[in-house]
Amino acid sequence: MSTEKLNKKKTIDLRKKHIGPSCKIFFSHDPIKIIQAKGQYMYDETGQRYLDCINNVAHVGHCHPDVVKAGAQQMEQLNTNTRFLHDNLVLYAQKLQATLPDKLSVCYFVNSGSEANDLALRLARQYSGHKDIITLENAYHGHISSLIDISPYKFHQLSDAELNPFVHVAPSPDVYRGKYRADHFDPATAYADEVKDIIEKVHKKGGKIAAFIAESLQSCGGQVIPPAGYFQHVAEHVHKAGGLFIADEVQVGFGRVGTNFWAFQLQGEDFVPDIVTMGKPIGNGHPMSCVVTTKEVAEAFMSSGMEYFNTFGGNPVSCAIGLAVLDVIVKEDLQGNALRVGQHLTDLLEKQKEKHPLIGDIRGCGLFVGVELVRDRLKLTPATAEAQEVIYKLKEQHILLSADGPHRNVLKFKPPLCFMTEDAELVVEKIDLILTELEEALKLHDTPNVENESSKRKLPTDENGHQYGLIHSRGSSQGVSQQTTQNKRLKT
Repeated sequence: MSTEKLNKKKTIDLRKKHIGPSCKIFFSHDPIKIIQAKGQYMYDETGQRYLDCINNVAHVGHCHPDVVKAGAQQMEQLNTNTRFLHDNLVLYAQKLQATLPDKLSVCYFVNSGSEANDLALRLARQYSGHKDIITLENAYHGHISSLIDISPYKFHQLSDAELNPFVHVAPSPDVYRGKYRADHFDPATAYADEVKDIIEKVHKKGGKIAAFIAESLQSCGGQVIPPAGYFQHVAEHVHKAGGLFIADEVQVGFGRVGTNFWAFQLQGEDFVPDIVTMGKPIGNGHPMSCVVTTKEVAEAFMSSGMEYFNTFGGNPVSCAIGLAVLDVIVKEDLQGNALRVGQHLTDLLEKQKEKHPLIGDIRGCGLFVGVELVRDRLKLTPATAEAQEVIYKLKEQHILLSADGPHRNVLKFKPPLCFMTEDAELVVEKIDLILTELEEALKLHDTPNVENESSKRKLPTDENGHQYGLIHSRGSSQGVSQQTTQNKRLKT
């Protein structure tokens, strides 16, 4: 650790001076300076503890001693590249593969989810000999150029964005807000037919499909859970066109969904993707990731004649850490904990939905849960301002939660898997109080299906610094009572 300890203002000043302005920070009006973390808790420079409900990177808990020890011990012995033989690489590949269907047997280790998804596109294009990629509305697959092209969540933020001619966007399989909803007789087939239509249009223009890529559960897109059977139908269409199915597990893999180790398995045993990408939780905060595919796809990649080498991917330290993460998941039954605590959390939230008209939908699996806030349950008018108010008020209660989705109105739960029932009860209790206060101010209690006055209000800056206008009177409100500040926030 650095011997110099900076006060918070100095840290902010240096960040503004030396860090790119596009690198946003949570709660930009009053960012949190975190200096330590353990389990599901983070601590600021004053020692204040925050309950972490958003960190799907510290998968088995912040600074887990087994993971820290494994990395430190290997670092003391050796860290090198995969051109030398080392047991950690092959033992980790073997153990990781054991969690997957048999045909997914070949690993490529890289360093981030973005690297993994970029490599997956290369594999698919080499195998198929085709170029065109089908992605989903609101998808996010990474920050490098090839992935911004297939991430509507990102490129739709650009006013002058031009869609790559080889990229085609299918509707998100959202059965709450999407084109085909829960009352549709077969939303899985209907959404898959949209992909089929895209394939036919591509073929008419002389293109050919290399791959369909989807997050197994959309995260940045608003915690979207695809209807059962959707992936099977899509895979059938894509395979018929000569393409591959890429399942992006970067945000949702490694037991988070509770019932299964991988989120794509929620679709059923009869669905197996051609390529699976992994990231974030794989190293519990250590930068590592992986692409797993079939022998046939790997051999086609080899046939290009180009060697694949990654300087840091699969190094002994990373593999030691990866092994430790897998061991902890099993030893502490974290997948089981995700199932039990996630179900308890969902049950608690469902009770809140009965009470609060602002809650339009509760959806999720295990410890991957979304709460969509709406101003009108019939029109599904997004309650964006209210969602941001909840986030800021929770932060004042020392609970960290985020909001996302195309309208930034979905509260996202994706905490470390050591999250406990008492943590779930605490955060839901606080959300109950905040929503009660909001609904009383907005006179919503008696009119759950009528659009309220908040739709006339300007929207706030969210916790990531995205500008929505202002209802929060922050920064200049120091010295003003909390009640006065709240009145200013809610004034229309």
